[in-house]
Amino acid sequence: MPSADNTLAWQPRHNPWLIALTVTIATFMEVLDTSIANVALPHIAGSLGASSNEATWVLTSYLVASAIVLPISGWLQNRFGRKRFYMTCVALFTGASVLCGLAPSLPLLIFARVLQGLGGGGLAPSEQAILADTFSVAKRGQAFAVYGMAVVVAPAIGPTLGGWITDNYNWHWIFFINVPIGILSLVLTSRMVEDPPQMIARMRVAATQSIDFVGLVAVAVGVGMLEFVFDKGQEKDWFGSQEITSAAIAAVVILCFFVVWEWRHRSPIVDLKLLRIRNFGTSVALQFVLGMVLFGTTVLIPQFLQALLGYTAERAGMALSPAGLVMMAMMPVAGFVVGKVPDPRWLVAIGYALTAAGLYNLTRIDLDVSFQTVMWWRALQVIGLAYIFIPISTLNYVGVPREKNNQISSLSNFARNLGGSFGTAMLTTFLERTAQAHQSNLSEHAYAGGVAYQGFIAKTQAGLDMVGRPNSANVAMGQAYQQLQRQSSMLSYQNAFWLLSVIIVCLVPVPFLMQRPPRHTPGRR
Repeated sequence: MPSADNTLAWQPRHNPWLIALTVTIATFMEVLDTSIANVALPHIAGSLGASSNEATWVLTSYLVASAIVLPISGWLQNRFGRKRFYMTCVALFTGASVLCGLAPSLPLLIFARVLQGLGGGGLAPSEQAILADTFSVAKRGQAFAVYGMAVVVAPAIGPTLGGWITDNYNWHWIFFINVPIGILSLVLTSRMVEDPPQMIARMRVAATQSIDFVGLVAVAVGVGMLEFVFDKGQEKDWFGSQEITSAAIAAVVILCFFVVWEWRHRSPIVDLKLLRIRNFGTSVALQFVLGMVLFGTTVLIPQFLQALLGYTAERAGMALSPAGLVMMAMMPVAGFVVGKVPDPRWLVAIGYALTAAGLYNLTRIDLDVSFQTVMWWRALQVIGLAYIFIPISTLNYVGVPREKNNQISSLSNFARNLGGSFGTAMLTTFLERTAQAHQSNLSEHAYAGGVAYQGFIAKTQAGLDMVGRPNSANVAMGQAYQQLQRQSSMLSYQNAFWLLSVIIVCLVPVPFLMQRPPRHTPGRR
């Protein structure tokens, strides 16, 4: 077993920045594939003869499988070696992508997506742990900036690229494009990435320990059921559905048992006691909310543009793409600043304040908003995210033993993804319920004898009569109802952005609960 001095003095044989680019390739592939699949869902349903509800299992199956692997990936890295586990995940994701593209039926496609999720779920935790061990404390911010660019840029260009591929070729190619990227990632990883001595030592120790099968089964079943509840809750009317109610109760019971079991276990699958470390416990909470905002707004804006303004998926993606470019530009800046600022907690607070202001600005969105306006508002909204993502990823490791890096990256990624699932589910429900409330409120002012209502009907009917439209009176009333629904939905989107801005502004002081990182001294890793 290597000594502590040798462990601390370890340096990778290859240039650390080449290693950062190597692991970023697979990140980009995995995140891009998720957003592309969302766009192609209607085409997949039509091609395989499935209903829209059935086709959503293409997304749900991936999310559930990915969520199961995330919390246990730290243990898997310790057990089998980080490089071996990481390459297995890349190979599984790439091979499953081929199966997805070749799938002749929905059940086979869902099975392939489960395999793809199992591979994709282990990528992010492995990559962050690799970066944490490869770079010194002073350079971690810049390293996470390179990694962060892939995390935020891929979802921004995914809808545009997915729409273009689907329109010009077919949905099969959204999976086939992963193959060359996956092969390139495997080749570079085999040559560039290596396990540090302490990683090899932990693997030898872990190989002699018994496997906690009870904890493994509990986390897999509990997290899987929780993800199912979040993803299908709104569709099945939440606790109005016996299926959702049963799954929610089972998830709570199993996960509570899992927490108690793992807390007492000598060799836990997930080291929950790390949450007692002030920085890491606070960081996990902040990562959860970051996932809510990052995933939630990525869903809200395209949904608004497509459902209410009639944008195609490709055009909605184009409205988000400039924001991805802004994030790509801001990530290196944030990474550089983190290494220079003595107290990165201020950067997190500023990032949350900027994000809250950007979200509040989006409450001005309406049915007459232009493409350029949405593009600029979205770009302004994401500026602060770089100053949240990079410092939090750096502060994660303050006060944590280096041998726990795998568990740290595993739990922090799980918190962000769980926050994304929770945020998306809650926002979808919030939109549905508030739209109904607004529709009820607006309908009180759109009664048959109202001046505004009569004026709209008369004007619309006159226009329909001019073009010779039969039954113009009924058509005019139908258009009035459609306009009422659009206005109600628009107000619900405004409320959603307002709610997110309030949640975020409340988090501005929270980073100061974290411990300030020690000053970096030369030669210290």
